[in-house]
Amino acid sequence: MKNIAVYPGSFDPVTNGHLDIIKRASRIFEKVYVAILTNSSKSPMFSVSERIDMLERSIAAKGLTNVVVASFDGLLVDFVADKKANVIIKGLRAVSDFEYEFQMALMNHKLLKDVETLFMMTSNKYSYLSSSIVKEVAKYGGNLDGLVPEDLIPEIIQRAVQVNKK
Repeated sequence: MKNIAVYPGSFDPVTNGHLDIIKRASRIFEKVYVAILTNSSKSPMFSVSERIDMLERSIAAKGLTNVVVASFDGLLVDFVADKKANVIIKGLRAVSDFEYEFQMALMNHKLLKDVETLFMMTSNKYSYLSSSIVKEVAKYGGNLDGLVPEDLIPEIIQRAVQVNKK
């Protein structure tokens, strides 16, 4: 059996915390799918195609050749089964993340018995970081250095300014 993992999320935008989990997962698994959830009930800052592009550029810059970016809608377990993955990766920043993620892991296991969820603790230096915080900092013109890939900073700031004008 191949060792294939799926790391799902909104990645709106991708942060250095996300990339830390992706890089560490890429060392453990033969292939890692970074799966962007298409959620029609949310109003993301970036379109799915923009998020795919940002992730692909960031992953390529790190030389992670066994990582593939894709999007999905519907149930995560359907995407996991389609990709013949056997592990779902969930990043945890704090204990507060665990309760919700644990419930989701149990439900995913009930729906797809052969798939396990692996919880990866984020590195300490990113434990406070989320896409929501990045968007908030960008919205008010704060410094994004160290929060997101350096080459994405101008795009994120430009979009935050556009969204802020609306």
